[in-house]
Amino acid sequence: MIDYTEGAGVQYHIGVGKGEVGKYVILPGDPKRCEKIAAYFDDAKLVADSREFVTYTGYLDGEKVSVTSTGIGGPSAAIALEELVRCGADTFIRVGTCGGMKLDVCGGDLVIANGAIRMEGTSKEYAPIEFPAVADFEVLSALKEAADELMFKSHIGVVQCKDAFYGQHEPENKPVSYELMDKWEAWLRLGTLASEMESAALFTVASYLGVKIGSIFLAIANQERAKKGLSNEQVHDTSAAIKTAVEAIRIMIRKNKNI
Repeated sequence: MIDYTEGAGVQYHIGVGKGEVGKYVILPGDPKRCEKIAAYFDDAKLVADSREFVTYTGYLDGEKVSVTSTGIGGPSAAIALEELVRCGADTFIRVGTCGGMKLDVCGGDLVIANGAIRMEGTSKEYAPIEFPAVADFEVLSALKEAADELMFKSHIGVVQCKDAFYGQHEPENKPVSYELMDKWEAWLRLGTLASEMESAALFTVASYLGVKIGSIFLAIANQERAKKGLSNEQVHDTSAAIKTAVEAIRIMIRKNKNI
């Protein structure tokens, strides 16, 4: 592959070099969330700020850890994951927001993805569509344990991933409304918990790269509850999801040190 950095010694998109990140990395979408997440680290320092990719590195319980934003959607998330692995990271937690789909997922709840519907494009350039996009069991278990310890309400299950935000929220206006609406109904009948945009790509790329990954989300609201006239509180504070991800990393650090 061509070195587009022309010998700069850092990854082309994220601007990070080998050794500048820990093995554990939290992946928010929004660059503005990185500083908020890094505040939970000891001795956190800004490593790089390039395009949508902002990276801080610090320590949790003596272990080097990092946070890198991925931007919105699968393409940039896959780029971040590929380049972070080249820099030495091998365990990831995606932290973000989602929209509830199953009726018992309410605004303010946490959703932990054990698998993702690949209704997006990035994962198709890594694996045939028959290959499942699934979370790593160690990361998944740590997220559930952390949520329980912190007494946050959480749901574990499948999430739907798409590329078009407005394809989800205004499907009836799109030229392919017939496909969007029919598939949405299928996902509901299958008990899909929520809709978001990155996990399918991240889970698939992680399988290809042989690294560990999981996802946790704040459910902002639930459009299906709104359709049925049920209460539908909106919550935008991602603190619970962030705290759960940080605690999950602490759990994995402790368990790996005891091995």
